Amino acid sequence: MDLSAEETFEVLERTPGALRALLDGLSDPWLLASEGPETFSPKDVVGHLIHGEETDWVPRLRIILEHGEAKPFTPFDRFAFREKYAGWRVDRLLDRFALLRRENLGLLRGMRLDAAALARTGSKAKRPGGPSPERASFSRAVTRKTGGEPTRSSPSQ
Repeated sequence: MDLSAEETFEVLERTPGALRALLDGLSDPWLLASEGPETFSPKDVVGHLIHGEETDWVPRLRIILEHGEAKPFTPFDRFAFREKYAGWRVDRLLDRFALLRRENLGLLRGMRLDAAALARTGSKAKRPGGPSPERASFSRAVTRKTGGEPTRSSPSQ
């Protein structure tokens, strides 16, 4: 599926509202349910997305634009939100996520990235004992945060 930056924004902008519609006002049994210790509850998903907005995709964009594949990304701790947002109610988490997403999309739009910039790649840091790091394009990374398919910018962008 080929999507332009603006088409990708359509989903990214709607994610906070979709999560609010699904989660706001639900009782704790729904919000805290998970399938085990290494899995996420619905409330955890919002905390994880907040942490990604704060520490992952915008910093990775900056690394890609400034260094390309020469500087590996800072590893993303997918559970770091648990300590940082412990005790936060879901409505507060939803507000925080909506604010950060709005700010980050404003920042991204302000950069006016063309197709060549969106197609640039970076590299993930090698984990000890893990496989070789993979290359990652910014546009694929952003789209994966929404649960969509990897994308390429259209030539008109």
